[in-house]
Amino acid sequence: MRVLLTAFDPYEQWPSNSSWLAMVEYLRTRDTNADLTTRRYPVDLAAMQSKLYDDLKRGFDAIVHLGQAPGAGVVRLESFALNVGGSIENTGGELPLLVDSAPWAYRSSLPLGKWSEKLRQARVPACVSYHAGTYLCNAIMYLSHHWHAERRLDVPIGFVHLPLASEQVSVEGPQLPSLPLSTLARAIQVIMSEIELVDNFRGELV
Repeated sequence: MRVLLTAFDPYEQWPSNSSWLAMVEYLRTRDTNADLTTRRYPVDLAAMQSKLYDDLKRGFDAIVHLGQAPGAGVVRLESFALNVGGSIENTGGELPLLVDSAPWAYRSSLPLGKWSEKLRQARVPACVSYHAGTYLCNAIMYLSHHWHAERRLDVPIGFVHLPLASEQVSVEGPQLPSLPLSTLARAIQVIMSEIELVDNFRGELV
């Protein structure tokens, strides 16, 4: 199985990004038979979209995107991606579409409820979240779904929001909810172990 696993660059006040830190920690001790391709994308919509599409052309059996969620206290498995391209700040204005004349939303076909149970059994706080927000985390999930939908390719795609790593909060502040880096890496390990069974999950409800 060929899997694309992605994270993001640092942005704004954060000198590091928990998605990338957790991925690096996971790769040190990963235990999977998957043919894994990892990427770190820029925090810029146009640049991210270009690099993402270049990668998607290579063809993958499953895709898992990781992102940082400051303020979150648990690992969030995102159910829906919306066709909106906004920013971190809420300006009160109407959000532009990511893709004109495209579906308003895509839903992950992965068994997120089952995954959240598996994560909690592995002592990782986790929940299923309704959607991935309106910034790049939502955008990458939506664009990945739409790229495959246009080509009628049935590829499972998921987005996982990770809390800040405790190491980030202790060094970079401010004092926000966090989980140890080892816990975040364990979350990825559980998800990657489950993704190898993805063919058994196709068509299941969240």
